[in-house]
Amino acid sequence: MNFDAFDEGINLGGIRSKNEIRILICYLINSVKTPVSKEIILESLQKDGLANYFEASACFDELIKKEHIKPVDEKNFVLNSGGELISSQLSSTIPLTVREKALFSALSLIEQQKKDKENKVEIEKTESGYYIKCTISGGEMDLLSFKLYAPNYDEAKILKKNFRKNPELVYKTMLSVLTKQKDLLSETLRDILYLS
Repeated sequence: MNFDAFDEGINLGGIRSKNEIRILICYLINSVKTPVSKEIILESLQKDGLANYFEASACFDELIKKEHIKPVDEKNFVLNSGGELISSQLSSTIPLTVREKALFSALSLIEQQKKDKENKVEIEKTESGYYIKCTISGGEMDLLSFKLYAPNYDEAKILKKNFRKNPELVYKTMLSVLTKQKDLLSETLRDILYLS
């Protein structure tokens, strides 16, 4: 195998060949079954130290230049027929564990991006501290919107981070308390304890 890529930041078992990086990028774009951003692909390769960031970025740009990847909007990309061919014929040359790790990371990042888009949280400074404005969306409409107070910015950031982690649990907790459904409340408490 020709190791022609920088290996800074690559863990044991990661990819050290530009050709393999290009193949893995095509495999990921093909496997997620939705238009995906360059940032998601690069972060997927970084999460488990599968490829050097700068090499992966250069390989992504090269795939665009060679028209194996095409933009569908300002941010997201899909494969052209050349990229699909690379993915279908060459992806098996990449170790299965590398493909699985990269795909799991990509799908997790796409899911988190979707949650962040649907469930908004903003920090607003006030004279005496901060308000954290949280909104849980059901797609077409907001299901729940509320505002919390935090005395300082560090606490506000913690509240924002925890809301972003699990907005569904926040909604379920509020619903179980307000409707006084004992079964739902018990289930919610188990979910909360499981996260601890």
